[in-house]
Amino acid sequence: MLKHLDLLFWSLVIIIFSRWITMMMVPMLDTTEARYSEVARIMAETSDWITPWFDYGIPFWGKPPLSFWTEALSFRFFGVTEFAARLPSWLVNLGMLGLIYHVTRIITGHRQALIATLVFSTMALSYIMSGAVLTDPFLALGTTLSLVSLILALRKPGSLWRWWFFIGLSIGLLAKGPLALILIGGPIGLWMIWQRQWRNLSHLPWGRGLLLTALLSLPWYIAAELKTPGFINYFIVGEHFLRFIDSGWKGDLYGSAHQQAYGTIWIYWLQASFPWGPIAIIMLIWRGISTRTFNFVFKPKLSDEQRLLLLSALFPSLFFTFSGNILWTYQLPALVPLAILIAMQITHSIPTRKFSLIALTALVPFFVLLIGFYAQFYPEKLKTEKTLVMYYNEHKNNDTQPLIYIGKSPFSARFYSKGRIKVMELTEIKSLIKNNAESIFFVAIANEKADKIISSLAGQVQVEWVNRRFTLLQINGTIPN
Repeated sequence: MLKHLDLLFWSLVIIIFSRWITMMMVPMLDTTEARYSEVARIMAETSDWITPWFDYGIPFWGKPPLSFWTEALSFRFFGVTEFAARLPSWLVNLGMLGLIYHVTRIITGHRQALIATLVFSTMALSYIMSGAVLTDPFLALGTTLSLVSLILALRKPGSLWRWWFFIGLSIGLLAKGPLALILIGGPIGLWMIWQRQWRNLSHLPWGRGLLLTALLSLPWYIAAELKTPGFINYFIVGEHFLRFIDSGWKGDLYGSAHQQAYGTIWIYWLQASFPWGPIAIIMLIWRGISTRTFNFVFKPKLSDEQRLLLLSALFPSLFFTFSGNILWTYQLPALVPLAILIAMQITHSIPTRKFSLIALTALVPFFVLLIGFYAQFYPEKLKTEKTLVMYYNEHKNNDTQPLIYIGKSPFSARFYSKGRIKVMELTEIKSLIKNNAESIFFVAIANEKADKIISSLAGQVQVEWVNRRFTLLQINGTIPN
């Protein structure tokens, strides 16, 4: 038995640290990861800890600053690298695993606690998010802390966990905004209706607890609005109402709306929880067939805690069912309770011999590592400007002008150049080259426009580098009128 548990533990350790490989190997990809990394890099450079900046002089109102704070601090300590940008999410994942293990061990025991952490660590979305520059891991930390704290506070009403519930709310508010209140409060409200016992929540210090939440989170919201007026209207009204009501919302200042069919969030649930979500469904169907009844999910034998976990696992899907502007990352908070539920039931439904369990847990990490190795050997095939910027840095000299992108620069180019690239139109570039005849220019142009632009440039034009999206030109000499 001890050897079996040791194998589960070391499997968990290997899986957790295997994410380090891809964190270092995969370059920043456009758009999301590179964009958030650049926002954090600017924060570290400017020491502006109130307003995240989309670009120099352009505030980023799309997300609260918690993830940017941690990434900017990581840049300060470790330098501006992919690993430093992704390290905070990895540490957040570690904290979530600790919470999962602690609450599951108290509810069911050490063995199920290890299995729960293994299941969560190897779901497709949670494994990817454990080393990704996104805000969702920080939101999931807040929802997880509140969920775990509520369960433990109900078991021990006088414990400090009753206060950690409200700290979890604060983390969610600073990570993603008021959406955290819905994702935490929604399952609890449905749970109280299901239980028909409203007194359960009286163990929490609601008055002082909500005051603590306000003291921890509201000061930043006030400071952000005062510094860049308009933030509250855009973030609260636009990002939290219009974005989800209107699938084709045109008000997004930093990207485009994601138009998906209603109900797509349930498909995302299957994708995000792979392979364990589909396994859980098979487990439920098999149990229904074996017991000749299909009302097993709602049987009274479910404990209060299992009911709360079940509702927490399903609520994001229920809430976003009629929203078309969604991403699969919205399912991350649901994977924590799902992993705990699966761990509670896994011994009764599928073989738990160590090799079969470990084979399942290795499935997602194995494929992600393959992607990491592909990214390492074929970076030019990816949506990243890392290799192009590296080529420019290796070949520039004292006579070389800053790297120029025509029309628009990708976020990854801004990140890897540390904000030193220039964006110009073709006419501006021609004028610049004409007035700086002794200089060397490196100009990146979109591949589909390369031939036309090259033919319009006089002087010495040479193609230096080509990646998936851009062609890098070196230009010497003057351009005639």
